[in-house]
Amino acid sequence: MPLDQYNRDIDYLRISLTDACNLRCVYCMPEHMTFRPRDELLSDDELRRLITLFGSLGFRKIRFTGGEPTLRPALVDLVRHATHTPGITTVGLTTNGVLLDKLAQPLRDAGLQTVNISIDSLDEDKFRKLTRWGNLRDVRAGLDAAARAGLRVKLNAVVCRGVNDGDDVIELARLTLANPWQVRFIEQMPFGNNSDFQTKGMVSEAELLALLEKTFGPLELVNGGKLDGEARLYRLPGGAGAIGFISPVSAPFCAACNRMRLTADGVLRLCLLRDNEINLLNHLRGGASDAVIADCIRGAVHEKPWGHGLAQHLIPAARGMSQIGG
Repeated sequence: MPLDQYNRDIDYLRISLTDACNLRCVYCMPEHMTFRPRDELLSDDELRRLITLFGSLGFRKIRFTGGEPTLRPALVDLVRHATHTPGITTVGLTTNGVLLDKLAQPLRDAGLQTVNISIDSLDEDKFRKLTRWGNLRDVRAGLDAAARAGLRVKLNAVVCRGVNDGDDVIELARLTLANPWQVRFIEQMPFGNNSDFQTKGMVSEAELLALLEKTFGPLELVNGGKLDGEARLYRLPGGAGAIGFISPVSAPFCAACNRMRLTADGVLRLCLLRDNEINLLNHLRGGASDAVIADCIRGAVHEKPWGHGLAQHLIPAARGMSQIGG
C-alpha cells in the first residue's frame, strides 16, 4: 500500500471531473465564475489511464467530485471503469443532486456504491439563498432516486453562521430518525478566493452538537468516536441513521488522513488546505510512460504534508474549492 513519510496508508483518491457547476453556492464560488476550457481538462482516456495506475499502486477507494461531476457526459462510463479496475474496492460520488434523478439507477448499474448529496437546508428559500440558482425539489428528487436505486446515501450540509445554523440543522438531523442515512455537518474552510466569508461564517462542531442535544437529548457517540472517513458520528435517540461532524478547523483529523485529490486539470493535490501540487497532465501529454507517472505518484504520496496550517494562519490561495474537488 502507498505509505507517506508519516507512515499513513494513502489509499483514497478523490477525482474532480470538472471545475464547472450548475449551482453557485455562496461558500464555494462567486456567481459569475469562469471555468476552464474543456481541452485543458483531463480527457476520458487520460482519466481511465490514471485510474488504472492508481489502482495498481494500492489506492482502494475512488470518489468522483467536481465542480459538479454529473455534468461530465462520460460519468457513468468512468464509474464503470473504476469499479472494474483491479485494486479498487469502493467507488463513490459527491454531487449536488440536481441531475441525480435520471442518473442514480444507471450509476448504480455501473457499480457505484455510495453517493454524497449536498443539501444545506430543507427550506426552499434558504436553499435558494445558499445555492443562488438551486431548486430544492430537484435535489429531493435526486435523493429519492438514489435511495430507490439502493445507493448508500450520505447528505452533506455546509453550515453558514446566521443562515442555516439553527432550525435547518435540526430538520436535517431529524431525517436520520426514520432513514438509514448519514447527515454530515461540514465546517466551512477558508480558501483564498472566499476566505473572509468562510472564516467569519464557520460554525464549530461543539456549537452544533450543543444545539442538537438541546433539541433531541443526549446523542450517542458511534464507534467510540472513531472517525468514519472524515466524520465523527453520533446517533439521535432511536435514530435509524447517524449524524456526522466534519470539523477540519475546530477538530482537525490530519493524523488519520488517507486521501489525495486529482483536479480536473490533472494536478495531484497533496492536501486540501495546502497548495502543494504535482502536475500529472504535463507527464501524460508529454509522452511519459506508466512507470514514470507511477514513480511521480509514489513521490507525491511520500511528500504529503502532515496537515494543514490554519492554526498558523496559512490559508491556501492557489485554488478555490470548486477548482480542487471537495
